[in-house]
Amino acid sequence: MSLAIQLAQRSHCVKKKVGAVLAKETRIIAIGYNGPPPGTYNCDEIWPKTGCARNIKGSCSLAIHAKQNALLYALTNHANVKDGVLYTTLSPCLSCARIIFSVGVKKVVYKDSYAAYKNLDYEEGLNFLDEFGVIVTQYDPYRDIEV
Repeated sequence: MSLAIQLAQRSHCVKKKVGAVLAKETRIIAIGYNGPPPGTYNCDEIWPKTGCARNIKGSCSLAIHAKQNALLYALTNHANVKDGVLYTTLSPCLSCARIIFSVGVKKVVYKDSYAAYKNLDYEEGLNFLDEFGVIVTQYDPYRDIEV
């Protein structure tokens, strides 16, 4: 988790910095942080005060979430992500949860709540993962977490 926290600082997002680490069999296989796709704009450079435009749901119109970036990188480089463990500084939104489940990640360890950040009543993403058998654990810095 400490690596995910450090990675979040690399994000160019003006609204929220998020980091993710994908591990498998005690090895890091991919890292990611939220931000725009390669070849587009860095939000903090183009829109330093406001960030990128919002879509109709109020989310960033340009950024890819940290979890998605880590998974995309791994899959683009032909890494086997099945049964991997994803460490993230922010719990997955529903869209990320669907992707996490679909690629076969077996466990998600998160630091902060997406629902609390977005002021939502419940954790759609975590509920989805739990319903379909993905192990979900909130990070506790005082407890060792197995990979």
